[in-house]
Amino acid sequence: MRLKESIVISASPEEIWDYLEDPSNWLHFMSGVTRWEVRGDVPSGLGARYRMLIKVGSAEVGGLVEMVEWEPPRDLAWNSVTGVDQRGRFRLRKVDEHRTRVEFRYSYGVAGSGIPGLVSEWVSAPTISSHLHRLLHQLKGQDEHERLRTEAARRRDERDAARA
Repeated sequence: MRLKESIVISASPEEIWDYLEDPSNWLHFMSGVTRWEVRGDVPSGLGARYRMLIKVGSAEVGGLVEMVEWEPPRDLAWNSVTGVDQRGRFRLRKVDEHRTRVEFRYSYGVAGSGIPGLVSEWVSAPTISSHLHRLLHQLKGQDEHERLRTEAARRRDERDAARA
């Protein structure tokens, strides 16, 4: 099953990438994902591996994934190594000076399971699609919130420096 969602975020691709490249941020915006843990010596970037689980109904499914594309600040993608066959991809494309279109593509399947696997893919599609939609809205909210915090801290530091 292949699914795709996109959203425009009021930030540059670099600002969004700064947030995405830190794996500790992922559980803050990845809707439905219950586990995103670094596995191995590479915490971020090409070759980084994570244990990923996503809630679908009452089950948590997933496995070990590895970053197979890492092109700052435009593209990152992962493939499954073990567990459910899956591939995720973020694409960041500049719309104008202060806005970026973020597209998230996700494909998954139960390899070699025949008709029962196909049925489970179709049954889970609405839940996964809903997760994708919320994921992008949560990424937008987290990124914009983080930018507001950074800007407020900068203004506070400038104000304190002017008073000193």
